[in-house]
Amino acid sequence: MTTNPPPASPTTAAFHVQAILSFAVALCAVTVAVIYLPADPWVRAFLALGVLYVTTSAFTLAKTIRDRQEITTVVTRVDQARVDKLLAEHDPYAIR
Repeated sequence: MTTNPPPASPTTAAFHVQAILSFAVALCAVTVAVIYLPADPWVRAFLALGVLYVTTSAFTLAKTIRDRQEITTVVTRVDQARVDKLLAEHDPYAIR
C-alpha cells in the first residue's frame, strides 16, 4: 500500500503571523476605544463585555470550522487508503 504524504497547508507562516498581529491590533484598538469612551462606567463595562463575547465567539467559530475541515480531510484520506489497498490487492491476471 502506498503512503501519501499529509496534505500541504495552503497557508504560510507569514500568513499566520499576519493574522495573529491583525487580531491583536484590532482587539487592542477596540479595548482602548472602550476604555477612553466618554460614557458612564456601566456603558463601558457593557461594551467591554460585548467585545469579550465577540472575541470568544470568533475563536469558537474558527475552531469549529477547523475541526470540520480536519474531519473532511481525514475521511478523504481514509477513503484514499481503502482504494489504494484494493488496487494493491487486485490482480487482473489471477485465475479464479
